[in-house]
Amino acid sequence: MKMISLIRVMAAIVVIGTFAGCTSSRTSESTGQYVDSATITAKVKAAILKEPGLKSLQIEVETFKDVVQLSGFVNSPDAKSRAGQVAAGVSGVKSVRNDLVVK
Repeated sequence: MKMISLIRVMAAIVVIGTFAGCTSSRTSESTGQYVDSATITAKVKAAILKEPGLKSLQIEVETFKDVVQLSGFVNSPDAKSRAGQVAAGVSGVKSVRNDLVVK
């Protein structure tokens, strides 16, 4: 009888541990947040491609919890600034981290 109780306790610990691992933390996004981030990334990339002075540049876009990070290379400080402005103007963007490098 004690063996069955021990097995039940072990099973309960496994189940609780599994659900505890599924909770959100500061370093992860829920499924909905991930989809929102992917949508924002696509919108920012499209907006940058519509800008005549930016579309031929090497600009990478990543989004995490509505914060957009720009990385890559641009030709001038004006292009860096404009890319940040374009990204900030996209619906859903909370803030922009402009890590572009002027070459």
